[in-house]
Amino acid sequence: MPLHPLPLVAGGQQQADDWALALTSAGVSSQIDVDHQGWRVLVDSEDAARATAILEAYVEENARAEPAAELHDVGPSPAPVILALALLAFWVVTGPRESGSRWFEHGSASAVRLLNGELWRSLTALTLHADLAHVLANAVGLVVFTSGLCRAFGSGVALWLLLLSGGAGNLLNALLRGPGHNAVGASTALFGAVGALAAAQAVRRRRRRGGHAPAWLPVAAGLALLALLGSAAHTDVLAHLFGFVAGLIAGAVAATRLPRPPEPGTQRWLGLLATATVVAAWAAAMG
Repeated sequence: MPLHPLPLVAGGQQQADDWALALTSAGVSSQIDVDHQGWRVLVDSEDAARATAILEAYVEENARAEPAAELHDVGPSPAPVILALALLAFWVVTGPRESGSRWFEHGSASAVRLLNGELWRSLTALTLHADLAHVLANAVGLVVFTSGLCRAFGSGVALWLLLLSGGAGNLLNALLRGPGHNAVGASTALFGAVGALAAAQAVRRRRRRGGHAPAWLPVAAGLALLALLGSAAHTDVLAHLFGFVAGLIAGAVAATRLPRPPEPGTQRWLGLLATATVVAAWAAAMG
């Protein structure tokens, strides 16, 4: 029986192979050929109508699934570098913690003050650093990990993910560690970025493969980074862990609710609002 070329033209051999596999799984025999139009799938004439319907449904289904399949890359953003430079500039203003600066007195994540209602400290503490090595390490880490977050969600959403995960991590740390604990540093938000990226990858990996993909793999990779980078001597391991967990939750919500990043105009407003929130937290702290 003569073979009949289907009307659909594949974009390449890989796509033609995928179509042939889809037909085989539906019980339709096929062959692959290439002509002046491109790669084609050939079937028996009597199977042509059924094969065309199968492939049209296959293409439509994949077209619906594709937007949520991968992290959207909105391109590079200057926000991570600006954030790192802002941290360094603020450290020049505050000086090291051992100087006894009033910035640390009013803005550190003092557990006893946090538990007594000074919730703004969960955010202001993210902008304070004990010494030059501390701020340099966090500035570099934020450039690395916030860059990925900005490419996946846009800079405005990324800044809110940092604030939410960092602030929540500081609050959880204060609750667990008790009144005697006091912390500073952006590393809680840094590991929040790691958690948010891991969660976003997990959500979209699960969607891409119909719910059967090992969604835990990106989370496991994030935990490995946490163990490698966040458990060194003289670091607040629990703050890093809580930031990571808060980032996982925030990233999963963002990936679920935002299949595509908001438009640039919205991103700018979100970024300005995040900045204003930090300024307001410091106003409350110093007021």
